[in-house]
Amino acid sequence: MFRFLKRILASPGTQQAAQWQPLARTPAQVRAHDQWVAQQVYLNWMGPYFKAYHFRKTGVCGQGLRVQLLEECGRQGALFFFDPSIGPGNFRHLFDFIRDRVLALGYNLSTSDQRTLRHERYIETIDKHFLKPQPKDCTQSGRCNQQFGTVTVDMVSVNGQPGFIRFSANPYHDAIFTPAHSFDALMERVFNLPPAPPEVQSLIRHYAK
Repeated sequence: MFRFLKRILASPGTQQAAQWQPLARTPAQVRAHDQWVAQQVYLNWMGPYFKAYHFRKTGVCGQGLRVQLLEECGRQGALFFFDPSIGPGNFRHLFDFIRDRVLALGYNLSTSDQRTLRHERYIETIDKHFLKPQPKDCTQSGRCNQQFGTVTVDMVSVNGQPGFIRFSANPYHDAIFTPAHSFDALMERVFNLPPAPPEVQSLIRHYAK
């Protein structure tokens, strides 16, 4: 699994040959997502992924959903692996819902793109939302409030099946910005939601495909 994951995360020769295209949702997909959000189906996984993230940080494995920590070149984040119990449809909605939660923190959606990479034995698709903090002055310091820095939400799929969602923050280090809040704080704001009641759990199958 981790060898395969390493190939997906780092295949520069192939990636350079593919071009990013705008990621667009059809009106029907937007309506379905709005209904999914209105019915709070996301409660089935946001809290469990949040718990799994903290289990992973403390070195506890094998508890619930799978999460892998990410830390590279100043960027911190996590990989949230797809589980068959979720269903591809719910996982795609979850990907967009994480974007929605970051937007609610006062971020701007800079770009939403998609790239398809054709490897020798499989086809890899990357959907990406890239978000930037709004340039607001911090009244105490006069510096721009960067919140958590830039935030990226990726969903990587192989042969049309989702593999994982990558959620990461990359702080600015220039003196014109306030110090960034931690990634743990971002996880708290985005993922820490109450558990799903039985009536919401019963909706999983409806959106699974």
